[in-house]
Amino acid sequence: MSQFIESIRVEDRKLHLPDLHQQRVIRTFEHFGKENPIDISKIYRDLHHDGEGLFKLRIVYDFEKVLQTQLIPYAISELHSVRLVENNLYDYAFKFADRTTLENMRREAKSDEIIIVKNNRITDTSFSNLLFKKGKTWYTPSTFLLNGVQRQHLLKTKKIKEAEITVQNLREFSHFQIINAMNDFDDMFIYPLSIIQNLP
Repeated sequence: MSQFIESIRVEDRKLHLPDLHQQRVIRTFEHFGKENPIDISKIYRDLHHDGEGLFKLRIVYDFEKVLQTQLIPYAISELHSVRLVENNLYDYAFKFADRTTLENMRREAKSDEIIIVKNNRITDTSFSNLLFKKGKTWYTPSTFLLNGVQRQHLLKTKKIKEAEITVQNLREFSHFQIINAMNDFDDMFIYPLSIIQNLP
C-alpha cells in the first residue's frame, strides 16, 4: 500500500497553512477512491506540543491509519551548489513517502541540491518548489512536479506570479529561492543563478 507524507511548519505552537495541508490530504484520498482522510489539526492537538520556536510536524500515513508522527526542531539549510538534472518521466503529483528516485538523482548529481528539468522545462528541486527573480518580480514555474502548499499560498496572496520557465530562458532571471511548507518566501535565502553549476 502506498504511503504518503505531510511536513507542516509549526512556529510558536501554531500550525502554518493547516487548511491547505488538509486539502491536499483530502485530494489524495479522493484521487485513490478512499474515504475518511486523516485530520491534521487533531493529530497536532493530540501531541500537546508546548515548545517555542520553529518545528517540523512530519506525518507519514496510508489509507488505513497514521503510521508515524514526528515533531522535531527545524533549521533552514543553506545551499552552496545546485545542478540541473533532466528526467522526463518522473511524476510526483502526490506527496509519496517513497523519495528513492529523488534521492538517487540528487546523489548522482553530487551537489547540495538539484533542479529537475522535465521536457526542457524547469520544475522543482528534490524537496521544494522554486521561485525565480526578474527585476523586482518573483515567478514560479508553471511546470511544477508538486503543487506545494507554500506555492499555492503565495500565488493566492499575489506575492508571486506563474510563468513558463525553460532551460533556454533561465538566464533571463537573476536569482532564485526555494519554497516549501517549511521554507517561506524569505529574502534571507536568495541565491544567484551562478551557483547552478551546469547552467547553459
